[in-house]
Amino acid sequence: MNSIAQIIAGFEEQAKYPAKAVTAAIKKTGKKAVGCFPYYTPEEIIYAAGMLPVGLWGGQTEIKAADKYLQSFCCSIMRANVEFGMKGTYDMLSAVIIPTYCDTLKCICENWKSAVPNIYLIPMVYPQNIKIEAGVTYMMAEFKRVQDELTKVSGKTITEQDLLDSIAVYEKYRSTMQEFVKIVNLYPNTLNARVRHFIIKAAYFSDKKIYTEKLAELIAELKKSPAEEFDGLKVVITGILAEPDALLDSFVENNIIFAADDLAQESRQFRTNIGEGSTAIEKLARRVANQSCSLLYDEKKTRGQLLIDLVKETKADGVVISMMKFCDPEEFDYPIFKKELEAAKIPMLYLEIEQQMDAAEQIRTRIQSFSEMMVKH
Repeated sequence: MNSIAQIIAGFEEQAKYPAKAVTAAIKKTGKKAVGCFPYYTPEEIIYAAGMLPVGLWGGQTEIKAADKYLQSFCCSIMRANVEFGMKGTYDMLSAVIIPTYCDTLKCICENWKSAVPNIYLIPMVYPQNIKIEAGVTYMMAEFKRVQDELTKVSGKTITEQDLLDSIAVYEKYRSTMQEFVKIVNLYPNTLNARVRHFIIKAAYFSDKKIYTEKLAELIAELKKSPAEEFDGLKVVITGILAEPDALLDSFVENNIIFAADDLAQESRQFRTNIGEGSTAIEKLARRVANQSCSLLYDEKKTRGQLLIDLVKETKADGVVISMMKFCDPEEFDYPIFKKELEAAKIPMLYLEIEQQMDAAEQIRTRIQSFSEMMVKH
């Protein structure tokens, strides 16, 4: 097995078996771990506290215990997170941070205290309008409160220098990720939709400094080889995430790669660099203010133009909408950017997904039909 294959296999192992990966990271680093519910928890503050941020993005599991607290029409990510918490999957965590973006997340904060009392909860409230100065000021106060809570969990006083050092680690991570998602277009066969996803997802279960070094090594190894020929379709994918695995397999089977993404689990996490500010906390708050996402206030509704620009930049053949079932913020955005994509004559494929899908045959058929339609044109 060559070095590229070895590195990719390591990332895939972390992404497929997150509990095992996190337990190994805790043992290797000696750090406590803090779970981060979607979507934009301040990982830099956790890292500055000498702890390991762990992304909690649900997963494929049978929902039984969580039904006591969440209705069937709640987001499948949140249902899975509560299920895992109640089953003990997250018992290696010292705390969880839950931001309250939507109605489901607001409910989970109180439900978590009853359903998973053994894991300390740190709730977070983002301002409705983060773009105005009052929103930034509030965000700074909320980050400071979270910092104080994390000090209790870690037993470590978080200094300004700790925060600045942590920000530096995350800025390196973000710049490396930004390079990686672009290099996919040069190596589409090696970095197919499934492999690309697993590499990005592995970061949620690793120490960011160690992960970034390994990803930089992969990029360096890839650059030693010439760009790969590709005769399939290139798409830009948008939504909360592109799971379960059967969804990714369908894209691979139909020779479709993700030339770029606007996914909350992927590029939305790292495409925006740190903001300006006189303190580390202000820099973190202004980074949130500069982000674009359906979960964050966007008066100008820039998502449609963002997707159009990504299609042009990557010469993609179309856009795939990976619509998380019961996700109101995403559903509110869809009619707006759909009209803009139609006006730009960009082909679209709409897929409604949830992580606990028993069968993916309908989605597989839709992806195959889209592929055949695009080839005919």
